[in-house]
Amino acid sequence: MALVLVGINHTTASIALREKVAFPPENLTKALKQISDLDPVKEAVIVSTCNRTEIYLDFVETKLLSIAGEQSQNRSLVDHQQVVTQWLSGFHQLDEGELGKSCYAYAGDDVVRHLMKVSCGLDSMVLGEPQILGQIKSAFAVSKDLVLIGPALGRAFQEAFSIAKLVRTDTAIGENPVSVAYAAVTLAGRIFSDLASLNVLLIGAGRTIELVAKHLADKGVTNMTVANRTLDNALELAAKFSAKGVLLSDMPEQLVKADVVVSSTNSQLPLLGKGAVERALKQRRHKPMLLVDLAVPRDIEQEVGEIADAYLYSIDDISEVIEDGVKSREEAADQAKSIIERGVEEYRKQLKSLDAVSTLRAFRDKADSIKKQELEKALKSLEKGDSPESVLSSLARGITNKLIHSPSVVMKKASAEGREDVLKLTHELYDLGFDRGDVSSVISESDESDEC
Repeated sequence: MALVLVGINHTTASIALREKVAFPPENLTKALKQISDLDPVKEAVIVSTCNRTEIYLDFVETKLLSIAGEQSQNRSLVDHQQVVTQWLSGFHQLDEGELGKSCYAYAGDDVVRHLMKVSCGLDSMVLGEPQILGQIKSAFAVSKDLVLIGPALGRAFQEAFSIAKLVRTDTAIGENPVSVAYAAVTLAGRIFSDLASLNVLLIGAGRTIELVAKHLADKGVTNMTVANRTLDNALELAAKFSAKGVLLSDMPEQLVKADVVVSSTNSQLPLLGKGAVERALKQRRHKPMLLVDLAVPRDIEQEVGEIADAYLYSIDDISEVIEDGVKSREEAADQAKSIIERGVEEYRKQLKSLDAVSTLRAFRDKADSIKKQELEKALKSLEKGDSPESVLSSLARGITNKLIHSPSVVMKKASAEGREDVLKLTHELYDLGFDRGDVSSVISESDESDEC
């Protein structure tokens, strides 16, 4: 087992690169199937959000060598990272060197630790934001449906979910309503003195837009319109806030009325171009318009920011707004880190438990095999007419000799090498009722009964 994580996020890559590396929902299954087809990959999860793309993998180290053709059995994290960035750059048709400069990589316990931090919102642009946990759970569910989850990633993600819940319950990490959506509304409040009087156009009908609408409603905004590709979804969200629902094709008409535009969709192409905004502003007699693009890839063309009366902010631009709300969560974040360390230790214990279970199963299987072999011999002896007493004696002797053969060989070798730890462990395993000094005599006696 070799847990590896390779990813990029808002601290290592620009929005321009992040949107190129993002996996829209319709491409996620294809991507997972491709990366799982690499010979060394056992398990895989891809987490792709506005601020990050992270690939969690469990490698079979002995097979990993076949990809690069290397002979060494000690593949470093750099080698693992190269395998993933090669695939990632090929999938998105990007320059591998450029992508590699923005990627980070973790292995082993550090993968679990990072996953827990991300799940708790400690690695988000908005410290402690809760939306990321739902996104990670969705990514995990997709991989589970594709049968790409095994004991390594399965336990890592389940433990991360438990830790995230514990952090929310036991710390104040989520008490303040700070999120990307909240930051967008805060930005609007800084630009316009009277938010309640504004007309707001919301593009999209997902979770982020719903949060924006909620925060706007809390500020007293009543004139909201939700535009979406699917009218039913727009109407459903609009009904929650007594707003109006329209299709994306109705946006030109709605844009003329909008003082604030907030967009967050999964579209792979911009929905608002420079020309559409210019025409709307002309009809508005150049009354200023605030446009906040929370999507990755971007919904609003970058050139819109060049228009005199259009104030365009991308998800990266609102980072300063977010920082104001972060300070109150720093103490809670320190508490969360302590909880995470306990979670990593629990994950280690679970893996050790898995090892014990597999060893016990192998031990029982071997004992059962010996029992079946000796029982088969005994039955044949009975069929020949041998006395039951003789058969039972041979059966007991055969099972005993075969069970103690391998341990006896190991103990003799350990005794010759002075390895007291093996002899001590033998006492513990078999609950022997004599001193270690007697072991040597038992080993000598076992020479007569060892199965060759």
